[in-house]
Amino acid sequence: MVFSTSLILWEAKQMETKGNTSRPEKTGRKWLKRIWAILPMLFLIAIVSVIVLLFGRIQSENELLEARKKAELRRKQPDVNVVALRLVPSPIRDRINFPGIVEPWVKLEVLTEVRGKVIKKAVEEGDSVQKGNLLATLDSRDYQNALNSAKASYKNALTSLNRIRKLHKEQLAPRSQLDGLVAQTANHKADMDTAALDLERCTIRAPISGVINRLHIENGQYLNDSDRIAEILQIDRVKVRVGIPESDVDAVRQLEDFHVRIDALGGKIFPAKKHFLSRTADDTAHLYSLELLLSNSQGEILPDMFARVEIVKKEVPKSVSVPLYAIISRNEENIVYVVREGKTYSRKVKLGLQEGWRIEITQGLEPGEAVVVVGHRGVTDGQTVSVVRTVTNPEDVVK
Repeated sequence: MVFSTSLILWEAKQMETKGNTSRPEKTGRKWLKRIWAILPMLFLIAIVSVIVLLFGRIQSENELLEARKKAELRRKQPDVNVVALRLVPSPIRDRINFPGIVEPWVKLEVLTEVRGKVIKKAVEEGDSVQKGNLLATLDSRDYQNALNSAKASYKNALTSLNRIRKLHKEQLAPRSQLDGLVAQTANHKADMDTAALDLERCTIRAPISGVINRLHIENGQYLNDSDRIAEILQIDRVKVRVGIPESDVDAVRQLEDFHVRIDALGGKIFPAKKHFLSRTADDTAHLYSLELLLSNSQGEILPDMFARVEIVKKEVPKSVSVPLYAIISRNEENIVYVVREGKTYSRKVKLGLQEGWRIEITQGLEPGEAVVVVGHRGVTDGQTVSVVRTVTNPEDVVK
């Protein structure tokens, strides 16, 4: 019995010992499982960290290598050949050109005033005539007869009037008879004057001085009233008619002197004076008519020639200007490159008037500076260049 009890106690202790031993084993297993679960993440973090460090180091080395290459390339880069323009003040104008047409100062059609046959043609086309020169003569015999008849009637009426006037003073003729003869005499006088005028009109003379541009008659031709005889032009001075847009009327109104270029005469330029500016615009193109007066004493300007009228709206007598192609536009800014001590430097500029291929620089440049006009698109700020030529006239760049 005692043995049995002891055995039972021993077995109980053994079981208790086994229970106490199994608890630490379970706790250790849990920690091992946790550690194994975390190990992949730690490994991934370690790999990413190594990659980031390596990438940063490679990028830094690449940047350093690139900077060294650029510096070495800059040292090895040869000088750029450029042409420079030395800035000299010169006038610049805001000019506009309008087409015009040459017209004679006076264009006159000579017409007949009486009927008759041409018995003498005194001029030919192209002849110069003075006022009063004979152009043509018509057969005047009918008009001479009419004048002779009118003179006779007037003479008879005048004789009767003088006799009745004398009798009236002696109170031997009534007042009514005298008044009737006075009126009759006046009518005969008018008929005589008309006949004399018709006779005079048979001799056709130039009403103005000029050139016979057209001649419409021939000897033996019968003419009626208002038939054309000749066309006379006055071209010792001519006028140029130009259409001015509404936007430029105010500028034109302020001007008196103009320049007119006629291409048909080799582009020759003539001075002109303002003669007339219309107060209303035409209905079709809505242009205001400007008439300019040109002297044409040599007669080289002919009517209907095309002309170009130059109008100077604004002028800057002493401006700093550069060729338009020397301007570089970057980021909504205009820059040029100036040369100083063999190096180029960019300069921001402000632009003004433009005349042809020149443009005014209102801010950013000073007289005497040298601006790169050839090779400027191949240089950078602070670059060493070789100035092969320096000019003062922009037109010399292309020579």
